Amino acid sequence: MTQLDSRTQGVANPVFVSAAQRFGIIERPELAFTPAVARETEHLYEKVKDFIPAIEWPVYAPYVHAINRLKKERNAVILAHNYQTPDIFHCVADIVGDSLQLARDAAKVDAEIIIQCGVHFMAETSKLLSPEKTVLIPDGKAGCSLSESITGADVRLLKQRYPGVPVVTYVNTSADVKAETDICCTSSNVLAVVESFASDTVLCIPDEYLAMNVARQTNKKILTWKGHCEVHERFTAAELLAYKEAHPGIEIIGHPECHPDVIAVCDFAGSTSGMINYVKDNRPSKVLLVTECSMASNIQAEIEGVEFIKPCNLCPHMKRITLPKILDSLLTMTEEVLVDPAIADRARLAVERMVNLKQ
Repeated sequence: MTQLDSRTQGVANPVFVSAAQRFGIIERPELAFTPAVARETEHLYEKVKDFIPAIEWPVYAPYVHAINRLKKERNAVILAHNYQTPDIFHCVADIVGDSLQLARDAAKVDAEIIIQCGVHFMAETSKLLSPEKTVLIPDGKAGCSLSESITGADVRLLKQRYPGVPVVTYVNTSADVKAETDICCTSSNVLAVVESFASDTVLCIPDEYLAMNVARQTNKKILTWKGHCEVHERFTAAELLAYKEAHPGIEIIGHPECHPDVIAVCDFAGSTSGMINYVKDNRPSKVLLVTECSMASNIQAEIEGVEFIKPCNLCPHMKRITLPKILDSLLTMTEEVLVDPAIADRARLAVERMVNLKQ
């Protein structure tokens, strides 16, 4: 795959220029916990002191200090998904949120470089909405079981099998898949997107459980694909009922990527942003978030008086992103995320149709 650098557009046989060549490589700084580093990171440690023991902070602080200095030098913005660990989420991120929110907010900021602390499809979405910016992901192997459950070729075959049936694709997919769809959706607006079509049948892919959950809310026939999030599919209704029995009065908040049986025993279900807002607005005395467990820690750092019960299902892909890898990304300008322009134009259109949909 190649992408024309802005300085070679229109030139015959253009040579791709990497981000490292465009911006240069910076020498690795000294990573020492000096008195100056301690002073300059003290206010950040206050945000994460309940999750990082004081004895360990001298290991984290030099990375936090170096990253925050380098991102300014590079004119970079750091995006952190809600599932990132507290040290990343609270100490180096400039923008936090769910995948689409991150990409949309990043497109509005005056920065040349986006560091995507999330998984690969999120970095692609950032590139779709900010094609003029350089997008980096600290670990290119940070994938997603749901996104990788389907390809653009799969969608083309589905369209052959169900001609004329609208295709609604979850934003948690690759650009190649988005390019084959009519419109994208999120876990918070999927019902509105499905209902926007006159057709009585809609393909809702690739998350089978999200599609099953929306099928309970609409009269349309929902065709599904057997894709799952490896974090959310591990939760069971029996497990949550056991928590309710052990913790009287607890409120359980689920993510629509969970099995419908799980959602049925939840007190509220919504996207990651919806779950966060529910806790902030309602302040339950005791709560369990049925999602990746780092999110509970990130909310807990901002809200007092709420006890979080944490069944810890970690996303191994999100956990590939670490402070050392973020620092290396800023130093070496890797790994750059590129999208074939022919795919990008069609994929961007599917995202923009969703954004522009009147709800």
